[in-house]
Amino acid sequence: MKKIIIIAATLFTGLAAQAQTSTTASQTVNLVLTNAIDMTFTANGNATGPLVSMPFNTTNDYASGVTSAAQQLKVRSNKNFNVTVKSSATNFSYTGTTTPAPTMPVSGVLGLEVSANGTGGSIVSPFSAAAYSTITSSNQNLLSNGTYGGNQTFSVMYQATPGWSYPAGTYAVDVVYTATQQ
Repeated sequence: MKKIIIIAATLFTGLAAQAQTSTTASQTVNLVLTNAIDMTFTANGNATGPLVSMPFNTTNDYASGVTSAAQQLKVRSNKNFNVTVKSSATNFSYTGTTTPAPTMPVSGVLGLEVSANGTGGSIVSPFSAAAYSTITSSNQNLLSNGTYGGNQTFSVMYQATPGWSYPAGTYAVDVVYTATQQ
């Protein structure tokens, strides 16, 4: 009988030891997300795009205007967004030999067309994918309700039609795009 008690005690001790060989702990992990948005030119990955040069070399360029290559921008946002466009000034700045410097207005000379739209949003009138619309120095809605994501792209092309009234020189203006979360 003593052997049975010793065997039973040994088994009980072994089972008790096995029951206490593991334990658990838990911890809550909070992800604290903030709204985030950025926009860059895909050609260089920067918020400042590469220079767009539009040379007027022939009389046909003056008669018909000159069109740029497509310029692609990428928006990354965790919320839907809108994009506006404007020129940084009412008039082009002038570098050349004519004195006094000629005044060329941006409005009526520089147009923009949305040549591709992969944002999931809509192009806002007067802008379109089929015609050039004038850029002004006031914010103009370009795209509305772009869909959130990490690779929402759109492309624009510029058309310059200064006509015959301006002397030779370099005329420059910055075009400013602003992406705003909804």
